[in-house]
Amino acid sequence: MSSRAAVFDGCGLLWALLLGSVLTGPPVRACPNSCHCIEKSGNTVVQCVSRNLYQIPTELPKETVVLLLSSNHIRHVPSHAFRELHYLQEVDLSNNEIETMDVGAFQGLSVSLLVLDLSNNHIQSVPKDVFAHLRAKVSLSHNPWHCECTLQEVLRELRLDPDTVNEVICHTAVQDEYAGQPLIQVLDSGINFCNFHHKTTDVAMFVTMFGWFTMVIAYVIYYVRQNQEYARRHLEYLKSLPSTSQISKDFDTISSAL
Repeated sequence: MSSRAAVFDGCGLLWALLLGSVLTGPPVRACPNSCHCIEKSGNTVVQCVSRNLYQIPTELPKETVVLLLSSNHIRHVPSHAFRELHYLQEVDLSNNEIETMDVGAFQGLSVSLLVLDLSNNHIQSVPKDVFAHLRAKVSLSHNPWHCECTLQEVLRELRLDPDTVNEVICHTAVQDEYAGQPLIQVLDSGINFCNFHHKTTDVAMFVTMFGWFTMVIAYVIYYVRQNQEYARRHLEYLKSLPSTSQISKDFDTISSAL
């Protein structure tokens, strides 16, 4: 075999190996068009800052370690938003317009995620288990929070960023007197929003029961008065009828006349 033929055979074998690896190897996701991806030591930083995004990009590279989504128009974090991103350590969703998050929004990130920034959004409340099992340091500052029992229970299980913990302010609260105060200070003072919740529920139940009781009493009174009025009219009617003796006299008079 000539050297030239050997070269062609070697090249053919190399192309065959490369083609086989492409066909059999796992698919590599490209960087989303709206983002810029940077490779660092085998890790991927996905930079989508100020890209006029209205939702979290799909089909992100599986090797993503840092995902920067700040300063966009994202309003909702859906369930499984970061599916298959098993190496994700940091998510920055600050300075968006987020109002709602699904319970499973951060599902699958309990082990890897270290930092989650949700500051400067429009979040008033969150589902109780939205941050379940997360070990990440979370920033929730500068949101219009409604301070009530569910939020208190969420924070009990959450690792808040200590640098921003005093910036989690009660925009509104189940008790108006706590509006405008840092939530952590309210809770540290011994206030338990869950007690207010139970009291409110008890009061509502009492008011409902009282309303039903009042309706029943009113109906009974109405029923008795109606029956009394009917009985009175019936008695008057009976009194207006001629008596038996009068009828007998009238009958005798008519007989005599005949």
